[in-house]
Amino acid sequence: MNDIVRRDPFADLLRGFFVRPVDFDLDPTARAPEMRVDVKENADDYTVVAELPGVAKEDINVNIDGQLVSISAERKQEKETRDGERLLRTERYYGKISRSFQLGQEIDESRASAKFTDGVLQLMLPKKAPVQAKRLTIE
Repeated sequence: MNDIVRRDPFADLLRGFFVRPVDFDLDPTARAPEMRVDVKENADDYTVVAELPGVAKEDINVNIDGQLVSISAERKQEKETRDGERLLRTERYYGKISRSFQLGQEIDESRASAKFTDGVLQLMLPKKAPVQAKRLTIE
């Protein structure tokens, strides 16, 4: 014999809300997108590839401080509209994004280089030679 199970939709809604909160994404442009980054390492250097579509080369900043690498960029909105034209919807993000990460070894800032082509930033970050411990002689 089959049992009839009565469900309370309000209780199910509350149970689902606390288990996995509902995302009320009313404005998809309000959140900054993540900067996608690939980091590769070999014996002598690190290679970092970051996707920055729609960003001008002049609006990208890269800072290196020892092992810490910081990339920041700004995508500026074009305010180009023609007469009789109106914007109905915009979903692209405009504003600042940034990303910082720490590498396993210090970077030689004097030999580091960067290239930006077709919305992709490529950083070549040579590793600093490890400092050899100096043994002191006792007199």
